[in-house]
Amino acid sequence: MPAIGAIGLLMLFIVVAALYSSVGHAGGSGYLAAMALMGVAPEVMKPASLSLNVLVATIATAQFARAGHFSWRLFWPFALAAAPMAFVGGAIMLPGAYYRPLIGAILLYSAWRLVFARGGASERNAEDVAREPRVAIALAVGAGLGLLSGLSGTGGGIFLSPILLLCGWATAKRTAAVSAAFILLNSISGLAGVLHSTRAVPEELVRWGWLWAIGAVAGGLVGSYFGAWRLAPLVLRRLLAVVLVVAGLKLVVPV
Repeated sequence: MPAIGAIGLLMLFIVVAALYSSVGHAGGSGYLAAMALMGVAPEVMKPASLSLNVLVATIATAQFARAGHFSWRLFWPFALAAAPMAFVGGAIMLPGAYYRPLIGAILLYSAWRLVFARGGASERNAEDVAREPRVAIALAVGAGLGLLSGLSGTGGGIFLSPILLLCGWATAKRTAAVSAAFILLNSISGLAGVLHSTRAVPEELVRWGWLWAIGAVAGGLVGSYFGAWRLAPLVLRRLLAVVLVVAGLKLVVPV
């Protein structure tokens, strides 16, 4: 990859990390979208996305926990089942013919999630009605999301968040805090699975990874700080959804 392309990705990663971390996500699907638009090879996309996820999810987890939104009791059953399955998914390297449409579908779903996310009074009143799921249900959901996160190179938070909210298992801020920690654990496990399977780090990631890491950390620090104190960037999230749609269609319907 030429230097201009790597710098272009740096700028995109800063924006993605800031937007995603503001809602407790690490940006996995956004990094995949950016790399798809820039023509990055599938074998580079997965470890790069997971590596950046680890950095940003660490920052987001710390920020939301510091603000008092994290719940260990809600988090642990999802995490317990997800971590080993994320390792399994990370070790499975799907051929490009399968990987590209899978990631494209994930990006399109992520765009739908960003456009149609609910807010307002229902979230403000959710504290009174949120009920944590049964442990068996949380374990089953966590296992499925862990496998998907490892396969796709995302942390699974883009799927866990709507489940927690739609099922009434957590408030919006608690969802963000638990999702950030969930993403962190799955990304570490998934990355370990990738490295165990490939036994090597892609050359482009070795060459440019440090630069992309700086951008992700910078964006993550800004986004998670404001997100932990009730930032609701609805317009920016919808703009991001447009990017996800473009990248998702590019993968699902190759030209």
